[in-house]
Amino acid sequence: MKTLGLVGGLGPESTIDYYRRILEGCRVAKYPRSPSIVIDSLDVQRGLYLSGNDRSGLIEYMMGSIGRLEGAGVDFIAISANTPHLVFEELVLQTSTPIISIVETCAVEAKRLGLERVLLLGTRFTMEAQFYPRVFEKFGIEVLAPNEADRTWAHDRYVNRLLNGKFEDEVKEEFVALISRERDDRGIDGVVLGGTELTILLGGPVIAGIPAIDTTGLHVAAIVTRFA
Repeated sequence: MKTLGLVGGLGPESTIDYYRRILEGCRVAKYPRSPSIVIDSLDVQRGLYLSGNDRSGLIEYMMGSIGRLEGAGVDFIAISANTPHLVFEELVLQTSTPIISIVETCAVEAKRLGLERVLLLGTRFTMEAQFYPRVFEKFGIEVLAPNEADRTWAHDRYVNRLLNGKFEDEVKEEFVALISRERDDRGIDGVVLGGTELTILLGGPVIAGIPAIDTTGLHVAAIVTRFA
């Protein structure tokens, strides 16, 4: 089997979730042995700072991780977080090792589901960037972010609670209420859980009566396929 290089730590809880899901996916696929995985764990707080303040610094930080994984002899790489995909295109240009895009993987699934207008949730950096809208547009799907107040609220809950391992029912209910409002007010027909901790908090294929794109689950499925 091939060896996966996983850029982890951004954040810690989702990295653990990735590891568990990858092992389970390989078991379900009935691979003859456990997958070979090398994890390079980064500092989530540094990653968030660079995401909002220093794009070139973020590229350098991510390339440092990729370089360490390549030095360990991995065959392909995945980043176990959405926000660092801000610089995905730059990373691809600077390495010959294949990197599996979480965004492309999710766009394919959204198209398969027949979605046309989706809400994107995640950190402020993810919601306000163009990397999701740009890729989804290729598939004829419009991506909407919440309004300024809701983006501020969602980012706060994400970085101050979810990234600290606090997955509370109250916060879950608040996110579901936000999705419901967007469904009724803006006509969204799906929601992209564009933060890998959101997939832990919310889960499920349907939220507020509309399909939910589980970015972690879809990314993991693409990773498992690459092991063969």
